[in-house]
Amino acid sequence: MKLYTMKFGGTSVGSPEAIAQVVSIVETDLSRGNRVIVVVSAMSKVTDSLIDAARKAASGNKWGYLSTAETLRERHGEAIVRLVPEGEDRDRTTAQVNALIDDFVSVCNAINILGELTPRILDSIVAFGERLSSRVIAAAMRAQGINARQYDAGQFVITDDCYQSANVLWDVTQANIQHHLLPVIESGVTPVITGFIGQTQDGVITTLGRGGSDYSAAIFAAASDSDELIIWTDVDGVMTTDPRIDSRARVLPYVSYNEVGELAFYGAKVLHPKTVQPILDKQMPLRVRNTFNPTFEGTLIGPASTPSATVVKAVTAVRNVSLLTVGGRGMIGVPGIAGRAFLTTAQAGANILMISQASSEQSFCFVVLDNRSRLVKAAIEKEFEQEIAQRNIDHIELLEDVVIITVVGAGMRGTPGIAGRVFTVMGEQGINVIAIAQGASECSISFVIDEYNLERAVVALHELALQAVEMA
Repeated sequence: MKLYTMKFGGTSVGSPEAIAQVVSIVETDLSRGNRVIVVVSAMSKVTDSLIDAARKAASGNKWGYLSTAETLRERHGEAIVRLVPEGEDRDRTTAQVNALIDDFVSVCNAINILGELTPRILDSIVAFGERLSSRVIAAAMRAQGINARQYDAGQFVITDDCYQSANVLWDVTQANIQHHLLPVIESGVTPVITGFIGQTQDGVITTLGRGGSDYSAAIFAAASDSDELIIWTDVDGVMTTDPRIDSRARVLPYVSYNEVGELAFYGAKVLHPKTVQPILDKQMPLRVRNTFNPTFEGTLIGPASTPSATVVKAVTAVRNVSLLTVGGRGMIGVPGIAGRAFLTTAQAGANILMISQASSEQSFCFVVLDNRSRLVKAAIEKEFEQEIAQRNIDHIELLEDVVIITVVGAGMRGTPGIAGRVFTVMGEQGINVIAIAQGASECSISFVIDEYNLERAVVALHELALQAVEMA
């Protein structure tokens, strides 16, 4: 008997037909004598509609959020009618869904009166998506004879109060899962748990950040000592690149934790960047599979690095970023300039995606998301007012309309000439590289180019990944 933690994404639970497929997948494993922890996202596009409704409430648009409430009621109600036969369980689930939507309207009414939408209130709003879907899915499973029980993840996952991107308090969370969830599973219950959601020690709802259901599943997998974590999504696995950019993209049969971490951080949408963190120490296998093609094995992700036959395993791109450059001859030999700039960036609420520095120490540059870039530039200019006045810093420049291209592959480690080959390809395409960064792991190379060259760069570099897949 094995214990699997399975996470099903928004498209995997986005319709009655999709939910029926989820039930079938879980039922198949249970019939083999295995146990399953099910972690679910909100139905597709529901989270976006909840955020939009909250913003409408804050702006005084009462009709906007009431309309969203009715759409949610109809969509989840239809799923219940189609998946759960008439009777007590259907009535009970319908009542639970309606009560949650009434609560959603009440919160929006409060936002509407106050005219204010705080991160704490927004977390409570977006959490309704998973709270609704999980109740429908659990009822659909019971309708097929599965002993399923719904849980809000906040019953187990305890976090700090960093709303919208809460940090998990590991010791208490692990104790909750081991002492309160595992006995339920051992009694024959299949838990259906909300992804994305946590709770402070005071009982206030938090969320783990957009896409955090993957991370939630990894938390449950690690704390329960699952045999495998499976992320069920709407693609066949981790791809060599975004198929929307290059239709020749193929599924990678195996990637390492390090590789998938780089891919997730630098634009691959198949996994949340934090997903592998909870399972690293346990070296737990992680698999990415397609809900709508369940016979395909997908991509296995594990601890071992398997160098590819050529330079690159995969190519990713991060859009909507800007490059900030801080430079000046007076910076040479002056300690703490970069540290102050990065601290100021963090205080401005921005994450740094990439850093590059000239060896002369006359300049350094870093990449942040567009939505914070101008705020970061203004904050850094204020931080270095004295240095600018003294001409120790000559310029703080913001370059917009750029992208980060990242090539990933364990084969880069210890193989000479990799960067040369990558940038030779860029030169052959006539693409100027603005900034370059390579981590000490030598698992990836990232560089910044103008946004209008994105597709040409990815397609050209993807040729190297395709050669590796063909030779494997």
